[in-house]
Amino acid sequence: MSTYRKQIQIVGDILDAAEELTIDQEGASITKLIQKANISHGRISKILTNLVSQGLLEQVDSKRACKYKISMSGKEFLREFKRFSEFTDNFGLTI
Repeated sequence: MSTYRKQIQIVGDILDAAEELTIDQEGASITKLIQKANISHGRISKILTNLVSQGLLEQVDSKRACKYKISMSGKEFLREFKRFSEFTDNFGLTI
């Protein structure tokens, strides 16, 4: 039986994907984020808008399309989210 991800887990997956995909590049395309975070286009659009407005992602305008890269605040949030997830896993809790 598959389980659904909570909103915070999806945000973590998107930030993780953005961090991984922008190591050598100027940003990750929506298509790459969709593939890496395993989320639909309709759903990711709303979340990306929210993450940009909160300062966790930066929107980079390129020649072809909008790209996204993780901000310093996003990196800090992701680090703490992973730490908290590991903490809850150690106690057998789910977030």
